Amino acid sequence: MDMKRAYYEDIELFKSGTILFWTIVFLIVLFTFPLYLSDYSLYLLNLIMVYIIVSVGLNILVGSTGQISLGHAGFFAIGAYATVLIMTKLQIPFFVAIIAAAFIAAFFGFILGLPALRLEGPYLTIATLAFGLAIMHIIGHTPFFGGRAGLSAPTLDIGIPQIGLSWILETVMSKYYLVLAFTIIMVLFAINILKTRAGRAFVAIRDSDIAAEVIGINLTMYKTLSFALSAFYAGIAGGLFAFVLGFFDPFTFNLILSIIFIVMIVVGGLGSVMGSITGAALITYLMYDLFKNVGEVPFVGSLLIKVSEQWMTITGMDNFNYIALGLVMIGIMLFEPLGIFGAWIRIKKYWKTWPF
Repeated sequence: MDMKRAYYEDIELFKSGTILFWTIVFLIVLFTFPLYLSDYSLYLLNLIMVYIIVSVGLNILVGSTGQISLGHAGFFAIGAYATVLIMTKLQIPFFVAIIAAAFIAAFFGFILGLPALRLEGPYLTIATLAFGLAIMHIIGHTPFFGGRAGLSAPTLDIGIPQIGLSWILETVMSKYYLVLAFTIIMVLFAINILKTRAGRAFVAIRDSDIAAEVIGINLTMYKTLSFALSAFYAGIAGGLFAFVLGFFDPFTFNLILSIIFIVMIVVGGLGSVMGSITGAALITYLMYDLFKNVGEVPFVGSLLIKVSEQWMTITGMDNFNYIALGLVMIGIMLFEPLGIFGAWIRIKKYWKTWPF
């Protein structure tokens, strides 16, 4: 029986030497990807890692605390716009700008978390939805933010050009290593924070906020902290997203994007950091690669083209992307409610007891 005999066993990062070994192997593979992958593949990996950061933060809010948010595209937008504007308008270095943008997003997350003290279920969903839509329209109607024309990200200089120390990242490969470093740090931070007092409070609130309050957990503090922490992650991801994409406009951060973030954590597995990673990787790959050109999907691509030509307009082909994502989510909910992480747990248990 797997019994913990010391507190250290509960907070240690690697449960066994096997996990440590495969983690090192996985990191080596990640750091060697640029040696044999194309620029487009690295660009896709950059997007995957950006969405992993968002998903990990959102899962802290939804999976670990039991709150709901359909406005995370708003925090994502705040991170992107704030990072670019702080760098261009205030001439502040990249690392300071992206951290400042993340704290700005966290502040708005704290403000949005206040209604969560009295709202839950569909009412909280509507409140967060309104926030996301409001951010998109405010940015789109404000010339300072570029209006509907959007913004272009400046040259990515991770040095301190104000004192003559410049380190410009121009290639996709160099940006890949920057995004990878941020992703590793943010994932490790999420794993550790869920083992702290705050993380245990989040889980207690998710299971029963009344019981949590009875045992002394401050609901006001921890609910707003969860929103702020989740928004901080989205702010970091938004800042990186601005430089991965290069150009963005308000409609990039629409309601569909918030829904896709929810799909990522549901497909991956609620309440699991590993589920957030696998869900974000799968959905991003489906959106930006496999389903990007629906007609090229093996076996069913030609059939979908015929369906579109006969019953839809040719522009309706793009809608198959979202239809396919919806079907993936429905399939996960029907056959594996715990998501990809749940399937992994079942596979691991099976092989531990094989052949019995």
